[in-house]
Amino acid sequence: MTVTRRLTPPERYQFSASLRPLLVPKHDPCGRFADGEFALAARTPDGPAALHLARAAGDLVATGHGPGAGWIVDRADAIAGLRDDPGDFAELAGRHPLIARLFQTFSGVRLASTGRVFPRLLRAILEQKVTGKEAHHAYRAVCRHFGEPAPGPAGLVLPPDPAAVAASAYWVFHPFGVEQRRAQTLMRAAQVAGRLERCADAAEATARLTALPGIGPWTAAETVRHAFGDRDAVSVGDFHIPNTVAWALAGEARGTDERMLELLEPFRGHRGRVCDLLALGGITAPKFGPRMPVRSFARF
Repeated sequence: MTVTRRLTPPERYQFSASLRPLLVPKHDPCGRFADGEFALAARTPDGPAALHLARAAGDLVATGHGPGAGWIVDRADAIAGLRDDPGDFAELAGRHPLIARLFQTFSGVRLASTGRVFPRLLRAILEQKVTGKEAHHAYRAVCRHFGEPAPGPAGLVLPPDPAAVAASAYWVFHPFGVEQRRAQTLMRAAQVAGRLERCADAAEATARLTALPGIGPWTAAETVRHAFGDRDAVSVGDFHIPNTVAWALAGEARGTDERMLELLEPFRGHRGRVCDLLALGGITAPKFGPRMPVRSFARF
């Protein structure tokens, strides 16, 4: 089954910057951004699907493949970030010269909303307290191990089936670089994936997520930001973001979660958007000390 829909993006819409956060850098088995075109595989309520988005004379052409083609094409505007309305953020951004400048530069970047919780939760769990390189290697390996061919011509694999993940033993994840703690957190989340997918909004999803052992505010925020397009989600507990916010907004080289939230309070409703703008602008705090090492659990 193939379904097509034409979408009209807002003025200055930035296609690449809006969609790239949905994919793991360099290579994502479940998605692709190549030659200015985007593809994403998903397990929808109607069955497997793949979405293809391409620019065409100022519009976006969304094409869905597979049994879930209708569902994913209906959602295509949200996935592309077109349901994200900055609203009053221009006024809020004016409260700080750096944020005002960044918003002017990146006003065409919109927050994507996939409508699917478990794939982003899987990635967030794998990113807990490890380097990005280690997390992304684990994500690719898990997707290849559990993935099934996605519909359509892009050659993608579907995100792992939660039922298959829940039925696994924790040591299955060791060759992928995932220790027992994260593996068991992932398996617990997979067991309740159906309930998580039925959450009405980011607030309900956050409450359900943080009730699960091994999932705290950071993992929940990383999940709902792109599953629900939550523009206010702040990744409390992040290794870098408190320092970045403190440096960018107050010139302080180091910051705590409490200080970060204090500095972001004037932007409430868009606090996550502020953090995204700082990342887009390449703003980082001064770095001190050694880097976190990359570990391996393959032999255990």
